Amino acid sequence: MQPDTSHRYGLLGHVVKLCAVLLVLGVPLAARAATPDGTLQVVALGDSLTAGYGLEPGQSFAAKLETALKAKGLKVKVHNAGVSGDTASAGMSRLDWALAAVPGKPDLVIVELGANDMLRGIDPAVTTRALTAIMDRFRKGGVKVLIAGMRAAPNMGAAYVRQFDAIYPALSKKYGAPLYPFFLEGVAGRKELSLPDGLHPTAKGIDVIVTGIVPMVHSLLEKRPGGK
Repeated sequence: MQPDTSHRYGLLGHVVKLCAVLLVLGVPLAARAATPDGTLQVVALGDSLTAGYGLEPGQSFAAKLETALKAKGLKVKVHNAGVSGDTASAGMSRLDWALAAVPGKPDLVIVELGANDMLRGIDPAVTTRALTAIMDRFRKGGVKVLIAGMRAAPNMGAAYVRQFDAIYPALSKKYGAPLYPFFLEGVAGRKELSLPDGLHPTAKGIDVIVTGIVPMVHSLLEKRPGGK
């Protein structure tokens, strides 16, 4: 997905990012204090599909997912840790920054990365290593992860499609993590739900994504302390 520089650049942004990293370095996830008011903390770690590329802030995946979960009676905050243009490796490198804004240990992290790897034709082995490192970090910290899968475009070639599409089920099996097979389910290939670039969802497209994934997210959060 094409980079949205407003999410990434500017001196102030770099300073804030540096300070955030310094706040959490050396503090294991398992040791961070829980939120005092019992609000469930969800992190949407991803790329432009999570960040809300081309949309208003309230139309992003994180914002709409939070609204949907609250409508189901959960006291929850969904943190938007999406950065447009990020590959899986880039997502791994900014993991501490992504978690810095979360009070306490996340109750759930939704990992939505890999679309840019596919679009750039990055070796699936590289993507796998990065996602594995992310999963290892969360497993060590005792954080629940929902893997949001991606699928390769057919024009990438049969061999690439086979290798790339196998990444997410393999990670799910290895870590015993729940898998939402395809983040863009019901949206991909539908012009009426996509921006003019044909890659990113419109606000209505985000609604479709949230409708598809929210039952799984809700079920996972209900099992967490404070989920009921």
